[in-house]
Amino acid sequence: MNIDSHQHFWKYTDEEYGWIPEDIIRKDFLPSDLKPILETNNFDGCVAVQARQTEEETQWLIKLAEENSFIKGVVGWVDLRSEDLEKRLDYFSQFNKLKAFRHVVQGEPDDQFIIRPEFTKGIKSLAERGIPYDILIFAKHLSVTLEFVKMFPDHDFVIDHIAKPAIANNGFAYWLEHMKPFKEFKQVRCKLSGMVTETNYNDWKAEDFHPYLEACLEIFGPDRLMIGSDWPVCLLSGQYGSVMNIVKDYISSLSQDEQDLILGKTARKFYRL
Repeated sequence: MNIDSHQHFWKYTDEEYGWIPEDIIRKDFLPSDLKPILETNNFDGCVAVQARQTEEETQWLIKLAEENSFIKGVVGWVDLRSEDLEKRLDYFSQFNKLKAFRHVVQGEPDDQFIIRPEFTKGIKSLAERGIPYDILIFAKHLSVTLEFVKMFPDHDFVIDHIAKPAIANNGFAYWLEHMKPFKEFKQVRCKLSGMVTETNYNDWKAEDFHPYLEACLEIFGPDRLMIGSDWPVCLLSGQYGSVMNIVKDYISSLSQDEQDLILGKTARKFYRL
């Protein structure tokens, strides 16, 4: 079963999605839009990931997943710094399609946010319940994120979008230096996603990503990697099929078992789909 491990849905409004930079994705994107795209590209399901930091959106994504069987899981948001966190986690525990949580750490003005005690206290609560956590950061946050994962050696993490290296600005060397240490932390996975929007939009070729993909395979191995589209954000810099083919074509020389891990098995195990 092939799984797109990272995509979004939204009903667009300027107020709630002010971060969206271009008109091409300033509109609604719903399950009815994605389902035929997944089918055309031979994906059996997807994981819907939060795009707004509200419980309201988390509830909405859960509802979409309950109504659409191809949405295999949801990565939601809850305020991990809240004094009421345990009550909120108790509440969300009733929803089988809710598989993990995420916070938009890349948007926090404090580069040390991820290791602040009020945040790590919330991650401890997730760890105690065995709830995976998606790490959304820029490459500049990799060093502090390494400190973060060291605090939770037995908890499941996945780095979204290969930590958003500055591909358009020759950021490979810096990214590689700071990504390499994660090889030793087996509880950390990585999503092969979100790369095309770190280029100059629509000005890339597949070979531009090969050094990053080679490094990810060396650091994480196929059993800690999962493919993701970042649809519809990816539409800023490419169509769904061309974006996913960057990874699919690159890994085509691997064994079938290794390809199956990256194309679905790793995500299914990590999110317990």
